[in-house]
Amino acid sequence: MTIQTSIQLFTIKDQLEADLEGSLAAVAARGFTAVEPYDFVRRAAPMADALTAAGLSAPSGHAFLASESFVNPDGSGTTLPVPSPAEVFAAAKVLGMHTVIDPYTAPERWESVAQIEETARLLNAAAEIGAGVGIRVGYHNHAHELEAVFDGVTGLEVLAGLLDERVVLEVDLYWVARGGVDPVALLQRLGSRVIAVHAKDGTLDPALVNAYPPADQVPAGDGTVPLVEAIAAAPALELAIVEFDHYEGDLFDAIERSRVYLDEKVAG
Repeated sequence: MTIQTSIQLFTIKDQLEADLEGSLAAVAARGFTAVEPYDFVRRAAPMADALTAAGLSAPSGHAFLASESFVNPDGSGTTLPVPSPAEVFAAAKVLGMHTVIDPYTAPERWESVAQIEETARLLNAAAEIGAGVGIRVGYHNHAHELEAVFDGVTGLEVLAGLLDERVVLEVDLYWVARGGVDPVALLQRLGSRVIAVHAKDGTLDPALVNAYPPADQVPAGDGTVPLVEAIAAAPALELAIVEFDHYEGDLFDAIERSRVYLDEKVAG
């Protein structure tokens, strides 16, 4: 199967808010042909126009499907309600998106198997709605799903075992490594459930990783996360997605270097 390189647009969140069209044009100028939008329901139409103008597609996107309100990137909650699955999928259709991935559930929801069962129920219900309009549902991890362990099984794997077969996984390789789990072995165990990865790299330097956003992230191939080996362990992979939670250097240079590395090593 051909693996397509993409970029999670959260990487350029500040630039995107300041200049939607210009930011997407800059992404295309760095050699990307696909992107993964976030928070796209409120701006589906203008984003669709900007994607078309830049010659970009959006095969996947991030939207909350198993939470009642928005969760901040640092894990803190809000009282701001999220759009319904039906609204999310309608916006996804405007963008030509075929997979909508839940980006985050709060760490306190991973303290028991019963809580994970409830998350699975919500994702399965969303998948049923999505199937009716041709949209696939997925889930994206951070570290806490791997740090939670039940009878020797990580919380993410517990979730996978409870999901409807139509629900897929997007594994963030950096956060897996941050959670103390071998990304290669994890992807081997998850098998064909994984259709996308965030091919995010970092040094995992203990002095840099404890704050949010983490300060150790580097262009793909420059860190210690085994990106190529992990991707090779995912037999059904469709998307290798560049993402930075934070980067102090030239961000657009870093995303281009990441794309080149992935295109050379795993895409095609």
